[in-house]
Amino acid sequence: MSTRSARLADRLEQGANALMTLAASLTDAEWKTPLKGDGRPIGVVVHHVASVYPIEIQLAQVLASGKPVTGVTMADVHAMNAGHAKEHAGVSKADAIAALKANSAVAAAAIRAMDDAQLDSAAPASLYDDAPVTCQFMLEDHAVRHSYHHASRIRAALGK
Repeated sequence: MSTRSARLADRLEQGANALMTLAASLTDAEWKTPLKGDGRPIGVVVHHVASVYPIEIQLAQVLASGKPVTGVTMADVHAMNAGHAKEHAGVSKADAIAALKANSAVAAAAIRAMDDAQLDSAAPASLYDDAPVTCQFMLEDHAVRHSYHHASRIRAALGK
């Protein structure tokens, strides 16, 4: 394990833990509150973060191997998010937090398994209009940042 991968994994875990703590503190009414500009209930968004960790890690691992990420666009991401919201509209707090705990631990372990050469590996990524991006950038922009991003939006929506 490299120092860089350990630090990235630590940041992912810190963000996931903060989101879990926030989620656990929510009332039932807050859990069901739709986010502005998004419309998804907060509970669905918490579960969403958990559910995409495997995908985010898989994309980073593709880059780590030196291969390009192909066939993934923001339109695909939006469609996946909409499908997830419908499928998990009634997700319970306990289920969402359990998924977040489990999937963030697996994601952190996968990051810790990467060495510096893998983190530095760059290849075109369709998610970024085929710009060559590094594995580390993909991790930071997605898996690591994701819980922080949504926790911030949740706190803003609830005035917390």
